Amino acid sequence: MPLDDRTDKVEGLTEGPESPVARRADEPAVVGAIERLIEATGGKPGTFEARLVRELVQTALKLIPDGRDTGEIKLFTNAVKELRYAYRVFARYREPHKVTIFGSARTPEEHPDYAACVEFSRLMAEAGWMSITGAGLGIMKAGHVGPGRESSFGVAIRLPFETTANSVIAGDEKLINFRYFFTRKLMFVSQAEAVALFPGGFGTMDEAYEALTLVQTGKSSPMPIVMVEGAGGDYWRSWDRWVKEQLLGRGWISAEDPVIYYLAKDARDAADHIVRFYRVYHSSRYVRDQFVIRLKRALRAADVAALESEFKVLVKSGGIRQVMGPLEGEDDHPELPRLVFHHTKHKYGLIRALIDRVNTFDPA
Repeated sequence: MPLDDRTDKVEGLTEGPESPVARRADEPAVVGAIERLIEATGGKPGTFEARLVRELVQTALKLIPDGRDTGEIKLFTNAVKELRYAYRVFARYREPHKVTIFGSARTPEEHPDYAACVEFSRLMAEAGWMSITGAGLGIMKAGHVGPGRESSFGVAIRLPFETTANSVIAGDEKLINFRYFFTRKLMFVSQAEAVALFPGGFGTMDEAYEALTLVQTGKSSPMPIVMVEGAGGDYWRSWDRWVKEQLLGRGWISAEDPVIYYLAKDARDAADHIVRFYRVYHSSRYVRDQFVIRLKRALRAADVAALESEFKVLVKSGGIRQVMGPLEGEDDHPELPRLVFHHTKHKYGLIRALIDRVNTFDPA
C-alpha cells in the first residue's frame, strides 16, 4: 500500500471522518496561519528549517480528520515531546565524542564484566569521550562509574520492574527519561560515534542487532561497534562463532558484514580500537548520490589512488577523488578535506573497511 506524497493518501485505505466545515491542513489559509506562527516564535520565513516545521505542524493537524483515537494521538505527541527534549539536552554537549554502552542491568558489581566496563569507560573519558548508558544498574552503572557524573549521559526507560537511575547519574541534567523504547534507541545511536557492547540478555541483543543493522544498511553513519567482556569470558567469541556458522554460513549476511563489529581482547583494546577509528576519518554523509568522507587531514595522491584500486567495487561511476572543501549542499566543517565518490549503495561493510584503510595513512 504505497503512500502517494502528492495526495497524502494510502491506496486501499479510506480516510477518517472529516467535517464539511473544516479546512484541510494544506489549504493556503491554514498554511499561512502556520507560517505566521512559525515567524512569531522566531522561525525565518522561506528557510528549509521553517518548511520542515510547517510540515510537522500540518502532519499533527491531519490527525484530526484522519480520525485517530486518543491513544494514537497520545503516542504521536509523547514521542515528539521526548525527542525534542532529548535533542535539546544533547545539544548542550555537541562537541565531545560519545560512546553508547550496552549490557546487562543484572551484572553484579564483583563480576569481571563490570570491572571491564568501569575500565573501558574510564579510558574513554581520559581520551575526551563521554559515555551514554541506560542509567540503570549493572553494566549501565559501570559505564557511569568509569567516567564519573560529568562525562556521563543517562538514557532511561520507564519500566514497572526496573529500579530508579543509578547513584552516579541520578538527579543530573544529563539524565533523560523515556516512555518508549523506539525514541530511546534513536538517541542511543544518533548521538554516539561508537557503540560498546558488554554481555547481556534480550535487551542487549536487541540493541546489538539494531546497531549492526543500521550500519549494515547505511541507515546510520559508519561507526566502531566493539564487543567487550571481562577476563576469562567467552560470551562474544561464542556469539561470533554462531554468527559465522549460522548467519554467514547460510548466506543470511554478506561476506563483508563481520567487518562491521570488532571483538576486543580487553577494555584497553576496545578503547584503542574506537579512538583509532577517528585517527584520520572525521565523519561522512551523502550529498545527493555522492558519498562524502570528511578527513582530519589530507591524503597523498598515491594513497587516494590506492583506495580507488582496492575499493573500486564500491564506486558506481567515475573514481575516488579528494577535494579541499565542502561540496555544494554541505554547510558543516568547511575547513576539512574530503574523499568523494558515487557509491553503489551496496556493501556497507566495505565502507567500514575503507575507513580502516584511510586510518592507516600518514599525513600528506
